[in-house]
Amino acid sequence: MNKERKLFGTDGVRDLANSGNMTPETALKLGRSFIRYTKGRKIVIGSDTRISGRMLEGALFSGISSEGADVYLAGIIPTPGVSWAVKNMNADGGAVISASHNPAEYNGIKFLGSDGCKLSDDDELEIERLLELDERSTSGNVGKIHDSPELVRDYAKHVASILNNDAVIDGVAFDCANGASALSVPVMIENTGFSGVKTSVISRDYDGLNINKSCGVMNMDNLTNYVKNNGLNLGFAFDGDADRVLISDKKGRIIDGDIILWVLAKWLKAGNYSGSDKTVVTVMSNMALEKHLSDEGIKTLRCPVGDRYVLETMRESGASLGGEQSGHIIASDFTSTGDGLCTAMLFLNAVNDLSIDTSTLVDKFGRYPQKLTNLTLTKTRDKVDMNAINDIVNEYNEKVGSGRIFIRTSGTEPLLRILVEAPEIKVVEELSQILSSRLKEYC
Repeated sequence: MNKERKLFGTDGVRDLANSGNMTPETALKLGRSFIRYTKGRKIVIGSDTRISGRMLEGALFSGISSEGADVYLAGIIPTPGVSWAVKNMNADGGAVISASHNPAEYNGIKFLGSDGCKLSDDDELEIERLLELDERSTSGNVGKIHDSPELVRDYAKHVASILNNDAVIDGVAFDCANGASALSVPVMIENTGFSGVKTSVISRDYDGLNINKSCGVMNMDNLTNYVKNNGLNLGFAFDGDADRVLISDKKGRIIDGDIILWVLAKWLKAGNYSGSDKTVVTVMSNMALEKHLSDEGIKTLRCPVGDRYVLETMRESGASLGGEQSGHIIASDFTSTGDGLCTAMLFLNAVNDLSIDTSTLVDKFGRYPQKLTNLTLTKTRDKVDMNAINDIVNEYNEKVGSGRIFIRTSGTEPLLRILVEAPEIKVVEELSQILSSRLKEYC
């Protein structure tokens, strides 16, 4: 692609709610432009628990219906719930109002195609091009608005059906991040063997302002402390829109996306799933994951950060599994996008079938020491001199040995991310400090 998207980031359009690129006016225009481009006539909309969600929902469905499309409002539902509903209802697309892991003052809009997957860069560029067209493309043809809260329960039952009854573990907690999974997780539990064992659901009392606040994947201490203090065996934490999951073992240690990918990759290969001989990871995944997958005869393919880039690489390569260290996991036989609830159920199936002691996974993984440092950007991403930054990085590549240095701008926040990974923690700490100091002037 020669042209760069100006409105869309790596995960839709995102900004402070009611300002910048996330106003009701922009939401309305996005809705109209989405339908003009896709020609869809049946669209599912869902949102997380942010106070600004209903405001943006009204504007978004107004834009969509003004172009003649019918809208089905799922209400508070995980992003993967909208993805599932689009496919299950044979809808033409979907829209999710969420800023994912960001604080409550942010919000965002991301669109899904008829396959339940996020749109491509080219699709989003075309939506941007159509955004400023003022003339009506329809006259008197207004779509219907349907309230469809049953979609939440239907999606939760679907996720519950993935879990094998013999894979249920007694003593499990689910941290809903006061977000989109707050309604789905209890229904999921009701429809699995978990209803008969010790199970806790925490951080589900949302008030519109506490999403991701001191809970969920953004603050794992909330879950790890709960698991340890209550003598539980496992805990699952989601982010605001529940397309990510991280896990706490019974010792309160974090099982991240890399370890989850390792476990699921072994399980899928043992089950002879098509495409299980390769796994897609991003540039952020620890190098230890490549070694473990190689030991299992599984090829590792790396791609840029972003779960839709993971999916694109999976499609191109025929891989059945892909994901990110942050907890976005896509198992194509079960879901079309990152799905925290689905991943939790698959993980339980995997550790049961492979007889894995989850309390030993962190030790056995043996990750390379790795440090991620974020520098705040005072300029837009396109103004950052990445050539100069890369020249500086090249000065230190020899010192990192068999490790690596990776620098990128965030697609969702005004940050420059500096990743240093090496066999020795001393090298990681020293290089992280040096690079942070030298790169500040470029931010």
